[in-house]
Amino acid sequence: MKRFLPSLILTILCHVAFAQTAPPMDIGTIQQNLKKINVLGSVLYIAAHPDDENTRLLAYLAQEKHYRTGYLSLTRGDGGQNLIGTEQGELLGLTRTQELLAARRIDGAEQFFSRVNDFGFSKTPEETLKFWDKDKVLGDMVWVIRKFRPDVMICRFPTTGEGGHGNHTASAILAQEAFSAAADPNKYPEQLKHLQVWQAKRLLWNTFNFGTTNTTAPDQFKINVGAFNPLLGKSYGEIAAESRSSHKTQGFGSAKQRGDAFEYFKTILGDAPKTDLMDGVNTTWSRVPRGEASTSEINAISKNFNSDAPQASVPALVALLDKVDLTIGTDKALQTVRLTATAAADYEYWHRQKTAELKDLIAQCAGLWFEAYTADQFYALGDSVTVRAQLIKQSNIPVAFNKVSAVVTANAPSAELPENELQTVTFKIKAEKITQPYWMESPHGIGSYKINDDMKVGNPENPDAPEVTYTFTINGKQISYLRKVVFKYTDPARGEVYQPLVIAPAVTADIQNKAYIFNSLQPQTVQVKLKSFINTNGSISLKPVDGWKISPAKIEFSGKKKGDEWSVTFSVTPASGKTSTAVLEAVTTANGQQNALGLHSIRYQHIPTITFFPPAQAKLVNLDIKTGGKKIGYIAGAGDLVPEALEQVGYEVHQLSENEVLNTNLASYDAIVVGVRAYNVNERLAVEQPRLLDYVKNGGNLVVQYNNNNGLVAQQLGPYPFRVVNERVTNEDAPVTIFDNTNPVLNYPNKITADDFKGWVQERSVYMVNNIDPMYKAPLKMNDPGQAPQNGALIVANYGKGRYIYTSLVFFRELPAGVPGAFRLFINLLSNPK
Repeated sequence: MKRFLPSLILTILCHVAFAQTAPPMDIGTIQQNLKKINVLGSVLYIAAHPDDENTRLLAYLAQEKHYRTGYLSLTRGDGGQNLIGTEQGELLGLTRTQELLAARRIDGAEQFFSRVNDFGFSKTPEETLKFWDKDKVLGDMVWVIRKFRPDVMICRFPTTGEGGHGNHTASAILAQEAFSAAADPNKYPEQLKHLQVWQAKRLLWNTFNFGTTNTTAPDQFKINVGAFNPLLGKSYGEIAAESRSSHKTQGFGSAKQRGDAFEYFKTILGDAPKTDLMDGVNTTWSRVPRGEASTSEINAISKNFNSDAPQASVPALVALLDKVDLTIGTDKALQTVRLTATAAADYEYWHRQKTAELKDLIAQCAGLWFEAYTADQFYALGDSVTVRAQLIKQSNIPVAFNKVSAVVTANAPSAELPENELQTVTFKIKAEKITQPYWMESPHGIGSYKINDDMKVGNPENPDAPEVTYTFTINGKQISYLRKVVFKYTDPARGEVYQPLVIAPAVTADIQNKAYIFNSLQPQTVQVKLKSFINTNGSISLKPVDGWKISPAKIEFSGKKKGDEWSVTFSVTPASGKTSTAVLEAVTTANGQQNALGLHSIRYQHIPTITFFPPAQAKLVNLDIKTGGKKIGYIAGAGDLVPEALEQVGYEVHQLSENEVLNTNLASYDAIVVGVRAYNVNERLAVEQPRLLDYVKNGGNLVVQYNNNNGLVAQQLGPYPFRVVNERVTNEDAPVTIFDNTNPVLNYPNKITADDFKGWVQERSVYMVNNIDPMYKAPLKMNDPGQAPQNGALIVANYGKGRYIYTSLVFFRELPAGVPGAFRLFINLLSNPK
């Protein structure tokens, strides 16, 4: 590799902006972008969750019509279930955020979020808005609308409930209010310091035909979105399937569709479209003052474009950029023209958008590639971070490289880039801020995240992530670009891999378990894993907790190097046998700074590695609990943390393989537990099922946790019939009636009372059962407010010498959260008095 510049080193600050790594330079992408330059229209799609969006419509709008297209998902999908791993809550929200960004990279739309949290399934919009702060989320939506300035807004769901989820209906209700509020200067006036009011032309509902619910009608406005794009070599049905298949945690892998496909729309607010989605909206350059000339220039550039020599278009594109890269203050031809506030705002908005698009198009046509990498992925707060800025010009167009960030090239005003020779500049930046997701910087309630800086609202990721600025002179014009600083390495199996740069606290501390369950005055060992991101000395301690004894008070460490990992142990003992809960927090001191954060990474190959810093905390639970049996066999399902929770109360848990189920003596297990959604994700359970029922018949105790009613691998899950249905009790505080108080599962070894259903989290039960054979006993009844009691959350049957249990109670949420009553009841399910 030739270096034409010396290695320069200095410390600079990270800019507050957002950028991506180098965009693709293939001819198809360039020609698509040429078409996009000539279109001045925007569409914002609105729904509640990741995977609610219509990816086929988004792809069509972004890549066929070339509108600026966005999807505003009010939540990050935190309350969903996970088909491929154990992440729940915030961790699942982080994962689904990246899945949405992966989907947008495929379909071409942009991604936005509000601050609200997906707290779980909701049956009514009233319940949803009780948890969400309506004023805050409406303000977030208005902010995104005023910033994005959509000509057309589209809802996925109606306000009348056909969407089936309270979050869905609430998203439609809020969209209607936001449509009008964004145009009202009296609504959220504090935003007008940074933005201007905006009135979209219309709000449409994208009607649907889901299962047995068909809301489309022949008289509705419709669009054929099944076109084939020869530049992309795919139809929009194919692109949509690839995009939707990014939602892997939700099991949304989709088949590619080809041929005509119609989307239907109902007008909710504004003028109804008659022939085109953008009826009444000027989407040409004539919508802005003096824009008509740009249309003719763009048409000429497109006509003369040579796919064998895209660089030949660079001079004309730079000349066009000279005219577009203007503000009202710098456009001399507008100095004598009085513009309305709307016209002035439209001018500024579209010139800003098209300037950014033109800059990227010029770099693409010039074959100009540039990115910035760090030597390591992890750095400590305050570190000096070595950055390698690489660039190459892969055409014969003259390009001068002026500077990268604050580094001037060899103290010269410019340096001509040689053709097709990779260049490298090395410099340093300062790690100014830990890379904690901005919506997770502060503790938050059930319904929404706490955002410390409202300017960040809407962003899918941190907008102030470290980045550098490249400045070039191309065809006589100085042009600057932003690139995010990332870590890049080569994996022997995957090849070149990009990962986010991580800026961490000096030392992180992770308590081994999320919850510690005590049922006596005996001490437990609490292990804390530490990791150092600098060379340091320091100490680790557990904060004193009333009612608990902690020993030792502090543990010193010294001589730790960057990257060192080690563990320390503390002894924790309840001071009395009284039932209680408390929060245990670890605190590190390193180089004079205190920190109470852990380190957690989520790794899947379909998304970048996610690294964040949760509070270094665990839950202490002292409860009156008795256990029965000792040895548990566990058959994994879609992923849950129930085995680890059972080990906390002293059970020996063994993960059973298919070979062990089919070919070994299962009688040694006091109980066998089947993980959540196992009958959805493990097709081999259809083969294992007879052996499991034989285990029960011969005296075993089988506990099967919930399954989705769709995609079951076996027709009958138990020894007698029942049917899994999509019915839930979503209120975690819903009253539970003990219908059969003599049933052993409510009496042995723990007496279950109404108090055991206090303090549950998120929900009670999902995918309950009905059509229950009389051989089963259903000892519990429960219901959400305003609904009839249901008995399908827990069914028990004696079969042969043993016992079969099916439960849709959400133990997979309650046990890791350390809910005392859930532990007592689940232990009863494992304990067959025979």
